[in-house]
Amino acid sequence: MHGSLWLTAFRLGQDVDDRHPAGTYGVALVDYVEPSPLTYGELLVARTTRTGDGRRAVTITDIWVDSPASMAGGRDLWAIPKELCDFDLESSFRGPVTKTDWSATIDRRAIVDASFTDVSRIAPRTPSKGLVVQPPIDDHPAPVTVVMAGSAKALPCRARWSFAADGPLAFLREARQLASFRMASFRLAFE
Repeated sequence: MHGSLWLTAFRLGQDVDDRHPAGTYGVALVDYVEPSPLTYGELLVARTTRTGDGRRAVTITDIWVDSPASMAGGRDLWAIPKELCDFDLESSFRGPVTKTDWSATIDRRAIVDASFTDVSRIAPRTPSKGLVVQPPIDDHPAPVTVVMAGSAKALPCRARWSFAADGPLAFLREARQLASFRMASFRLAFE
């Protein structure tokens, strides 16, 4: 997969429900571009966790895409509970600075608005690797563990998030924003 990712880590101070216990969450907006097999937008929330043998991992708790094919594939292959939504994405450039505005809606009702400022396009490319552990869902009755490996031009960025008070991510309105970064021009493979 190829594209760009904007991510902010949040600290949720109290349990919301079984899927959203207190802890550290990453909220990301992703723009998958050619030559990816599918090109689409994505909004995801993942919480940090550990595997049975103690390795650090993330579990995706909430996720939306604007591609029916991505939704079906994520559910069938990876036990990722993808739903559909619509995105607006605008980026502008001035020298090394990129300013990006995102919005995500379901049936014209807001989920989130976010704005980012970064200089990641000029960063050196560095490798990355992570582990995703997904519990079973209706479409995929077995748990799935996936290793993601790749590289990107990643640097910290400035971010502003606004979660709709009546939207599915309203519980993050009270979370404390910890840090943000952008991964520009990433290349990512799943093992």
